[in-house]
Order: sequence, then C-alpha cells, then structure tokens
Amino acid sequence: MSSNPSDSGDTPQDPLSEMLAKLFGGAGAGGMDPSELAKAAGLPSDPNAMAMIFQQVQAMFSAPSDGPVNWQLAKDNARRVAAADSDPSVSAAQRREVDEALHLAQLWLDPVTDFASTSTLGQAWSRAEWVEATMASWKRLTEPVAVSISQALSNAITTQMPEEMKVMMGGASSMLANMGGAMFGIQLGQAIGALSKEVVSSTDIGLPLAAGTMALLPANVTKFGEGLDVPETEIRLYLAVREAAHARLFTHAPWLGAHLFGAIESYARGIHIDMSKIEEVARDLDPSNPESIQEALSGGVFQPEQTPAQAAALERLETALALVEGWVDEVTAAATVNLPSAGALREMIRRRRASGGPAEHTFSSLVGLELRPRRLRDAAALWSQLREERGIEGRDAVWEHPDLIPTSKDLDDPQGFSKRRELLEASDSDVDAALQRLLDGGFDTPAEDPAGSDETPDDGADEGPGNGEEGNGSDEGEAPKP
Repeated sequence: MSSNPSDSGDTPQDPLSEMLAKLFGGAGAGGMDPSELAKAAGLPSDPNAMAMIFQQVQAMFSAPSDGPVNWQLAKDNARRVAAADSDPSVSAAQRREVDEALHLAQLWLDPVTDFASTSTLGQAWSRAEWVEATMASWKRLTEPVAVSISQALSNAITTQMPEEMKVMMGGASSMLANMGGAMFGIQLGQAIGALSKEVVSSTDIGLPLAAGTMALLPANVTKFGEGLDVPETEIRLYLAVREAAHARLFTHAPWLGAHLFGAIESYARGIHIDMSKIEEVARDLDPSNPESIQEALSGGVFQPEQTPAQAAALERLETALALVEGWVDEVTAAATVNLPSAGALREMIRRRRASGGPAEHTFSSLVGLELRPRRLRDAAALWSQLREERGIEGRDAVWEHPDLIPTSKDLDDPQGFSKRRELLEASDSDVDAALQRLLDGGFDTPAEDPAGSDETPDDGADEGPGNGEEGNGSDEGEAPKP
C-alpha cells in the first residue's frame, strides 16, 4: 500500500483522515480560517473563542492517547485554565514567607500532637505548579470513572453514526475512538484547573494529592483573605498549621492515604453509565453550537448512576475524610490558641470544607464524587472527647491501624466510642484467649473428663457379667425373650 504524499511516507492515511487534519489544521497549515468558518456557520466571530474551539476539536481527533482517556490533554487544559486569569510565578519573598510560616507551624504543633515533625520541606506553588504536582493523583482518582464514561461516550457516538458513514470512515475510526477520552480529558482538565484557583495548600481537599509534600499557594492564600478583617500573616500561619498537621497525619499513618484512595476505587468498580441519557444528548446536539457538548458534560449527563454498593463506599469515604479533617481541625485549634483570629478562621474553613466551592461541585457533577467531609464537626467533637479521656497520646494512637478508626456510628455518639471499643476489645480478647488455649492443648478431652466415664460405650463390657442390675441393663448382655 502506498503512502499518502501528505504523510511524507511515514504512515498511510485515508482520505477522510487527511481531510479532517487539513480542516482543523488552522489557516497557516492549509486549513480553514476559524473566523471565516464562524461567519459561514453563523457563529460568533470572536477569533480567540473560535481558535480555542478549533484547538479542542483538533485535539479530540488527533491528540495521541495512552488509553481511553487523554491525560496529556487533561493536564494541558488544566494548566490553561489555571493561567487564564494570570498565574504569576512565586516570588522569592513569597517563598520565604511560606517557609517561615510552615517552620513556625511545626513548632506550634509539637506540644499538641504525639506525631513528631516530618522532614518534609515546605514549598510555595503557583497554580500551574499545583496542577503539575497533583496530576498523578487526579489520574488515580478519576481513571476508573473516566474510562467507563469515555467508553460509553465513544460507543454512543458510534451507535448514532449512519452505517454508510461507518464504511466511509475507514482508518479514521481510530480518531472517533479517541473522541470520548479527549472530551472527558478536556472537561476534567477544566475542573482541575478551576480547583487550582480555589485550593490554598496541597492537602486542602483532605487527600494527600502530593505525597510527602507541604505546600501553600500564595496567590490563593491572598484571595482567601479578601474581605476578611484579618492580617494576611495570621491567615498564612493558620493555613500553614493545617497543612503541617495534614502532613504529620499522613506520614505517621501510612495506611491512611491508601485507605482513602481505596474507598474511591471501590466506588469506581461499580460504575454503571446510563446509555439512554448519552444517546438522547447525542440526538439533540446542535451542530451549529460547538459548546453544546461542553454544556452536556458539565451538566452531569455522563455522571454515573449510584448503586447501593457505591453509596456504601461513598459513606466510608465521607466518614474517613471527616475523621481526617476533624483531627486536623482539633489539633490546629489547640496549636493556634494564642492566634487572635484563630476562632473566626476555624469557623470559616469548617463551612468552606463542608459545603465545597464551585470547582468541587463541577468535579462532583463530572465524576460523581463529592470529596467533602460533611460530618467534620461531629468528627472534631469525637477527637476532642478522646483527648479528654485518653490524653494526646491515646487520641493519636487510634490512627495506628485502620481497624481502630471510628465509624459513622461513632460520629453519632462520640461519648460512647470508648465504651463500645472496650467491649469490642474484651470480646476479641476472649476469642484470642480461647484460641491460644486450644493451640496449647489446654482444653479437656472426653477421655480426661471424669464425668464422661458413664457415657463410654465400652464401660458395661469392661465390667463383665455379675455386676447386678446395672450390667443387665446393657443391650448386648440382655438375652432375647421369646
């Protein structure tokens, strides 16, 4: 088979693929001028808007992908959104301020937690740096969901395509197979980019998105303090204490990060996509409105249906997030007791974490996951109760193993947690003692039980005849009667 001249002899390309490549290649590459096409289609003639639309459509068809989801496109789009309203590089002065705040935060935490200071160095990030540092975790968080959604979307596109077009597509069918992953990648990138404008630290949503790192985003810290009658120095310090507390918790409870991600993966394993909704949207899309696909995605039309098993997984995730945030809330309050604005900042962050920001709602509508600790106050009350009962060391010891952490029922009744735990431990202790006794041969066997001699079948035979009425009662010694 000969190669198409436009391929420079590298790879064969069917006519439709070449046509699409030229169409979306841009005016400089022999393609159509976006502004001219906009006029012909009756669309807005804003060159910048049309250029972005063409760039995204071109990426859908031509961007290479390492799987059903185009993660490179997701990261590129996230960085683009993060920089949309200016994302200046972090200055040397800002880095120094963040480093000093995190260093002081470690000193303030030492007396209020049993977890020792970590060796992690503090960092100051721009929004783009946050995207780069956390992208691997976002991929792990969303990949199971994204794969299911992108495959369902690709199937829907193929189903709606007329048979004659399927034949005509030829080798270009691979480009359509990439459309679902590219479209999801674009939307996911937009959600992550929007989050980059809201988060103030690497652990702001309660997950170790950049394991082994402590970081603040100076631009977002400043934005967080807008409208508050609180010095930015105090705001930065309070947020630094929270970040350092998260870092200590995830370092000294190494199973915790896997536990949180595992709850998300349990949710993703049961994903079911409602194909009828996708097919309905595919039928109703307006070709003259290139933004209709984006609106459909952001409206949650591809959001998975929730099953009972997924609801249970989400409950476990919400409980775990609440426990993490409740512990950090309680420890931070104790560490910043002498900070004048601590009480107001604590309440503000509680409300912010419980309700979630606009970007978190966008992320939730896209993948069906809500990363919010709804029961943060209940969890904080539980950790406070444990500190009063057991002291700081006893409270923090609960994080030693996942089997020890409280459940949603414990959040309902914080004061009864210790009593329920004592009963459970007593029950487990009885079982362990019985098992050890069995292994040691400590249980009496029937032959060693004096009371069991009367029940031994051979007793009557051993005693023989002449033992009176007891011997005559034996079935074997009784003569048959006529």
